[in-house]
Amino acid sequence: MRLTALQFLAIEGPHTLTQLADALGVTAPRLGNHLARLRAAGLVDVEHSGRHAVYRMSAPGLGDVLAALSRYAHADPGAGPQRAVTTADTARTCYDHLAGRLGVAVFGALVQRGALTGDGRSLGPDPAFFGELGVDVAAVDPGRRKLATACLDRTRRLPHLGGALGRCVLDAFVDRGLVAPAGGRELTVTAAGAERLPVLLPGFTPS
Repeated sequence: MRLTALQFLAIEGPHTLTQLADALGVTAPRLGNHLARLRAAGLVDVEHSGRHAVYRMSAPGLGDVLAALSRYAHADPGAGPQRAVTTADTARTCYDHLAGRLGVAVFGALVQRGALTGDGRSLGPDPAFFGELGVDVAAVDPGRRKLATACLDRTRRLPHLGGALGRCVLDAFVDRGLVAPAGGRELTVTAAGAERLPVLLPGFTPS
């Protein structure tokens, strides 16, 4: 839980306790205990803003360390027992944004179309493709979180889109009936999604 909280703060930026607990799917009291340990270890800082306590990484470079450890831990994809392919490999959520093959395909298409920079941290020179995905970029208010991040997909080992824009893409896909929650973090590509998504994302197939 503590490592997951650190990874989330590194990827998504500062969050209140309630926001962080909602994103990780745990209760605030349970998460509060873990955050207290992380604060004691000097890994996170907290800033009080009115009634809210906002948590952030204590050092910007710590996110790079976590990413490097993650890459090292999965340096040999062939090592270990083979895992059965599941629907979650096609589409699932990572915190509150798209992951799996669908999430990776969205990120790749955004970069290819010039809507997103290659590092995934900011808008590209032509963000119009977000509109095709159902997201009005001008209306997105990231608040305290990052507008966009490149989040390393745990199964594909390639980036998918995180940040406020990542959440908006997921919300748009659900609102348009392209994907639907299937329990836990799994998503089902609907019949409408099976027809529309390969058109939006050339090379993506639902199965």
